[in-house]
Amino acid sequence: MDLPYQPVEPQTYRPRIGLIGCGWVTEYHLKAYTQAGYDVAALCDCDEVKAIERQKQFYPRAAVYTDANQLLSRDDIDVVDIATHPAERVALIESALNAGKHVLSQKPFVLDLDTGERLVALAKRKNRKLAVNQNGRWAPHWSYLRQLVAGGHLGDVMSAHLAVHWDHNWTAGTPFDKVHHLILYDFAIHWFDIVTQFLPHKKALRVYASHAIAPGQRAKPPLLGQVSIEFEQNAQATLVFDGSTPFGPLDTTFLAGTLGSARSEGADLNAQRVTVTAAAGEFQPQLQGSWFREGFHGTMAELLCAIEEDREPNNSAGGNLASLALCFAAVKSADTGSPQTPGEVRRVESL
Repeated sequence: MDLPYQPVEPQTYRPRIGLIGCGWVTEYHLKAYTQAGYDVAALCDCDEVKAIERQKQFYPRAAVYTDANQLLSRDDIDVVDIATHPAERVALIESALNAGKHVLSQKPFVLDLDTGERLVALAKRKNRKLAVNQNGRWAPHWSYLRQLVAGGHLGDVMSAHLAVHWDHNWTAGTPFDKVHHLILYDFAIHWFDIVTQFLPHKKALRVYASHAIAPGQRAKPPLLGQVSIEFEQNAQATLVFDGSTPFGPLDTTFLAGTLGSARSEGADLNAQRVTVTAAAGEFQPQLQGSWFREGFHGTMAELLCAIEEDREPNNSAGGNLASLALCFAAVKSADTGSPQTPGEVRRVESL
């Protein structure tokens, strides 16, 4: 099945882009943008050294700023990629929208749903597009599975079961050691997000989650986590995170539908093999690309296509609120030991 799982480029729209925040993850943003031929005209970070480093690496002709307002005041920049931490990002998104810019926000989008709804409403009033960098949607294996679901090839999807077993102890001694919900919040947001794509149009009713310290782990936050999600229309999802697996890493996704099933498995997020099984038989598509290349390319490409076609992007901020609602409910469930209703938990009380 030849499905459009690769990022799709706009036909003619090639705006100038500004990047605000030049931390470690932006290396992957800019690698993807240079490979796609995007014009990044300005780089901004409160630490000028970081901005200059990215300038030298990727866009030598880009202007460098330490004040985001200077970047946002430029009339020739139409799209802004905001890759700062959540706390300072809200004000930057507001300023960018008020300056007439389209915005790609780093994930997780916001720390509370009320703020997210307010930003979505502001973007609508300003007639600007606001998207979230949920790059996992364009990881080749997940993107192909998304297209299977969207095209109805699996029929009515009734279950999604995802598990990842890896070693996250590299965070020991880093600022991540201070994030108590490192797994269920910072890491798992990709998995909560993709579940909304695998079970579209189905309302999540209840979320139950737990977490624990793994034997022998070096990082301070709990590295074990599991989540069970009950949906209306007789559907379910489970997520398993074994974040302190020193040997034999494994990443799996399984979808079951009324017309077929699909699974993806591999040693990590990039080395994945997809298998689709239906009445006609079984096949394995030969997928090209990787999460960090196509993922970061896909989020920006989809935003540019949405601007060109004047539609909501697949990774719109409004749609992303459903992903956050699952995540926030899971965090509270792990803290309280009781199931939670997505949407009723409006914010993350403790990270």
